[in-house]
Amino acid sequence: MARRSVALLIESSNAYARGLLQGIIDYQRQHDAWSIYLPEQDRGATPPKWIRNWHGDCVSARIETDEIARIVRRIGIPVVDVSAARRLEQIPWVETDDTKVAQLAAEHLIERGFRHFAFCGDSNFNWSVWRSKAFVAALQEKGLDCNVFELPSRKSGAHSWLQEKRLLAKWIKSLPKPIGLMASYDIRARHVLDICRDLEIMVPDEVAVIGVDNDPIVCNLAFPSLTSVIPDAVGAGYRAAELLEKMMQGGSSNQESHLLPPLAIVTRQSTDIFAVNDEDICLAAKFIRDHACSGITVVDILREIPLSRRVFESRFHKATGKTPHEAILSQRLRRVEQLLRESDLSLEAIAVKTGFEHPEYMNVVFRKHFKSPPGQYRNKIRNRST
Repeated sequence: MARRSVALLIESSNAYARGLLQGIIDYQRQHDAWSIYLPEQDRGATPPKWIRNWHGDCVSARIETDEIARIVRRIGIPVVDVSAARRLEQIPWVETDDTKVAQLAAEHLIERGFRHFAFCGDSNFNWSVWRSKAFVAALQEKGLDCNVFELPSRKSGAHSWLQEKRLLAKWIKSLPKPIGLMASYDIRARHVLDICRDLEIMVPDEVAVIGVDNDPIVCNLAFPSLTSVIPDAVGAGYRAAELLEKMMQGGSSNQESHLLPPLAIVTRQSTDIFAVNDEDICLAAKFIRDHACSGITVVDILREIPLSRRVFESRFHKATGKTPHEAILSQRLRRVEQLLRESDLSLEAIAVKTGFEHPEYMNVVFRKHFKSPPGQYRNKIRNRST
């Protein structure tokens, strides 16, 4: 059987797009049936001239400009869109579930005790607008408000980074402090961190910042290092490849939408804080963070703070939205997820290191929280978060 020819109009200039390409590569390695054409291009770049007269079998593209949309519409072969721009709604689409991305970020900041929230977005991109709306909605469900900043459209031609920087600095100065801030993606989060540094606003003490994409270069070069949501870009690329193969074999995939939930959050210095004006609860939260994986219980916490159990549990729940037991479990699960992602330890060893007396109980709790057994989760996330 002859190899199929597949063109990829996907840039390699950012972490998410590289993840998409990795997912397609993973599919190709497993099935070994495609010849892949990948032009070197930037995001939104003019498509290569050869694609107009290309006689291959299918295309996967980030359809983010009218020009790419026109060409894809004309070539008359199977196409899967891996962009949120949705310029051709009649073709299959694979993307990140931006609602779940925003919900995960909101939960992360709420867990850290914040009661003031902000979102810094970019109205030029659908995924930013969707994340903004979902972040606000997730907070409203908890009775919390959010201050939203959307950078103006660049279509007017009056756009400049200096103008953006002035507007953004004015907005950040006006925010109540301390505040938990979600940026629509890592680059925008880095802009926020840079401006906070210029304004001598302390991060994370006054403004805690979380981004999206977990781009290791951006996150680790930021000051302080940036907490970020990991989207399942590799999974999206793999799913797109599956759809392309299905279409090349004659299956219909018109208007199919596949939204993939995020994998996890990598916590770094930009959100490493517990922002509650209650010294006893702050002490308890720090004790939980430092000792949760040692198998502590609420009784151990009460040895550290001068409160009765009833008063402590009431104040802790009021400050964090969780019971102390839930907070301990959440910290353990966060560590389990990290070890699954970053180590080759067995599930039994991970259970011991994270304070679970029985691996079976860890498996049950992990599956309930992450919607996947630990072993399957490790296979899914491995090599996607580095």
